Amino acid sequence: MERPNAVTFKGNPLTLVGNELKVGDPAPDATLITQDLRTVNLKDYMGKVLLISAVPSIDTGICSAQTKKFNEEASQLPDSVRVVTVSMDLPFAQARFCGAEHIDKIEVLSDHREASFAQAYGTLVKELRISSRAVFVVDPQGVLRYVEYVPEIASHPSYESALSAVHALL
Repeated sequence: MERPNAVTFKGNPLTLVGNELKVGDPAPDATLITQDLRTVNLKDYMGKVLLISAVPSIDTGICSAQTKKFNEEASQLPDSVRVVTVSMDLPFAQARFCGAEHIDKIEVLSDHREASFAQAYGTLVKELRISSRAVFVVDPQGVLRYVEYVPEIASHPSYESALSAVHALL
């Protein structure tokens, strides 16, 4: 399903592909690639609180800041919480970024191969084949408890709201 004018990038309307998810929906599974080229599925994180930070590209200013912010916050969360950042960047670019920026408290996963996550979570930008900016919080039973599709890709998400949703599940 396409959602025309669902987001903008610097004011220009773009189309999102996939269904818009809502709080209470089951969290879709998606197949992603780790930095060492292993395949993982989001269902592998069942049983823990999962914060998913979707970014267009970690090599851009806001995406970098978002990834660093959630990495910093993850260091203060219990082991019952996992934080992942998902982008369409190649795993090699993600590994370089994480090494240079000391991203070591979260997992940064690639959706470049199949756009499995972007399609399942409704974040695939048709015109650019990148993910739009979004944040999801999934409870241990696999139900979405927080959903934020950032309407302007060049804007930050609500970090406080996402983290409050995580803390509410602890």
